[in-house]
Order: sequence, then C-alpha cells, then structure tokens
Amino acid sequence: MRFVLAFALATLAITPSAFAASDKVLDVQEIAALETKAAQAAPKEQCFLYAQLAHSMTELASQQFSAGNIAQASASLKAVQKYAEKIHMGVADDAKKLKNAEILMRHTAYQLKELMMGASLDDRPTLESTLKQLDQVQSEMMLQVFKH
Repeated sequence: MRFVLAFALATLAITPSAFAASDKVLDVQEIAALETKAAQAAPKEQCFLYAQLAHSMTELASQQFSAGNIAQASASLKAVQKYAEKIHMGVADDAKKLKNAEILMRHTAYQLKELMMGASLDDRPTLESTLKQLDQVQSEMMLQVFKH
C-alpha cells in the first residue's frame, strides 16, 4: 500500500512539466491526421490518442483566446469535449499507455484552469464545462490505472 501511495505522489510531482516539451501546437493537417489515426486505431490505443488530441486542442484554444479569436477558441473547446467524451466511452482496462494518457489529461486540465484564470466572464461557462468533463474523465482514468 505504501508503494502505491509513493508511486501516486511521485506521478503527481511530475504532472505540470511531464509534457511541457510536447506543448507544440499542431496545425490543422496534423490534428486531422491524428484524428484519423485515433478513429482507425485499436480500441486499447484510442484512449491515449484522444488524450493527445484533447491536449493539442487545448493548446490551440489557448492560443486562440490569446489572439482574441473567441469563436475559434470556443470551437476548439467543443472539440476537446468531443475527445473527452470518446475517452470516457472507451476507457478500457487493457488500454495501452493508460497512465500516460491520464497524466496528459491532468496536464490538459491544468492548462484549462490556467486559461480560465485570465478568461472573460463570457468565456468562462465553456471553459468550466470543458474542465468539468476533463476532470471526470481523468478521474475515471486514474481509477483504471490503480486497478492494474
């Protein structure tokens, strides 16, 4: 039991910076290619691929908010919600890279919280609903990780 607790604390310590190097914003073609790859992947591989898509779209939404493109940012957040729903529907016991996907989702939720801090009151409902959905999916993923 102590080992599990130590492992959990160790992974929590690396959360914000675990994927900082991969915070590159994908372009439209790269996102479309990743979406196609996720749709065609085996069910146990889809979880991580959709987590990557959610993360990439959150990065894109952040840039769009910063640039003042609120409508585009809102559309990107809707895509994040769509990917989170696909993860929710497909979280499996035998998913590959489940722990990595869970860490990526936690990092994505952290980014949304940061984005929400600077968002206008008009933008907050979309951010809050997306964050709520990501938190739920991340919790489900964490439960699956600890089942193993």
